[in-house]
Amino acid sequence: MRESVQAVQAEVMMSFLVSEELSFRIPVELGYESCDPYAVRLTFHLPGDAPVTWAFGRELLIDGVGRPCGEGDVRVSPVDPDVLGEVLIRLQVGGDQALFRSSAAPLVAFLDRTDKLVPLGQEGALADFDAHLDEALDRILAEEQSAG
Repeated sequence: MRESVQAVQAEVMMSFLVSEELSFRIPVELGYESCDPYAVRLTFHLPGDAPVTWAFGRELLIDGVGRPCGEGDVRVSPVDPDVLGEVLIRLQVGGDQALFRSSAAPLVAFLDRTDKLVPLGQEGALADFDAHLDEALDRILAEEQSAG
């Protein structure tokens, strides 16, 4: 019998920093599911556009609240490393990037709730996740062998 998926969700208002002179507040949905225990999802609701969802490592968000983290498409860093106040989230696709500023408090509260659901470091203990991973790997290997 499969365990039901447990989830944590929250909504945070973030500033979308268009330029040094222009920014506006947007709602961002934070999501975490026990069936994908390593990832968090942020869904950005930009005015006039369809919502955009980014998924990245929960640990990146946890670490980025306190110190600059990430390389590549997602970077998270505190605005001031000496003060747990605000966090910058930089998302990049090719040459385009978007920068968001959030208060650290609601991110920390959300991450605390994810930790109560699946403690950090215990993600691999979810047998269901491991079973799905094994199934996915078997399927990928079988497809590669049949294609080769």
